[in-house]
Amino acid sequence: MVDFIHDNYAYWAIMLLLVIGLYGMLMKKNLIKKLIGMVIFQNSIIILFVTAAYKWGATVPVVDPGRSTDEIANYLNPLPHTLMLTAIVVGVAIVGVGFAIVISIYRNFQTLEEPELLERMK
Repeated sequence: MVDFIHDNYAYWAIMLLLVIGLYGMLMKKNLIKKLIGMVIFQNSIIILFVTAAYKWGATVPVVDPGRSTDEIANYLNPLPHTLMLTAIVVGVAIVGVGFAIVISIYRNFQTLEEPELLERMK
């Protein structure tokens, strides 16, 4: 069991970040804290995909005369990394829109606390 935990320490750290982000989104009442929890959750998913796609000792998929092209395991798959670059860009846009909405909510209701905001919206 100790070897399993030690060999997969990156996944345990990612799971911790997932839980922290989910806790921030579900349990916090402040909208900024909820948004920060969402960012932590998004970034942990991106780290999970990049970690899962990485191979020790592999190289980029460019033909290298020093490596055998017969064994595909010598090369990385660039698709997960490319998709995560797209996810980073989309995540930044989502956070920007989220902060704009939070600023608009604060200007209209003078609060960012969810229970108080729901009360003022009635």
